[in-house]
Amino acid sequence: MTPRLLIIDEIGYLPFSQEEAKLYFQVIAKRYEKSAMILTSNLSFGQWDQTFAGDAALTSAMLDRILHYSHVIQIKGESYRLR
Repeated sequence: MTPRLLIIDEIGYLPFSQEEAKLYFQVIAKRYEKSAMILTSNLSFGQWDQTFAGDAALTSAMLDRILHYSHVIQIKGESYRLR
C-alpha cells in the first residue's frame, strides 16, 4: 500500500550516508509523477548536496524530480522556535 501523501519534515537536519542518500532517492523516484509529497527543510536547495553525502549528481537528479511539478513555499524571517 502506498500512501497518497508522504510528508517528510526537516530534510538536512541530519546528514545522510551514501547508502541512505541512495535509498532516499529511490523513494523520491518511485513516487515521482505518481503520489504527492510535502517536504520541509531549513536549507536552500543549493545546500542539499551536503545533506546527501556530498553527492551533487544524486542531489541534482532528486531535485529535478521533486521540483518538476512542485509548488515551493519559502518562508523568510526569524524562526518561531528560537524566540
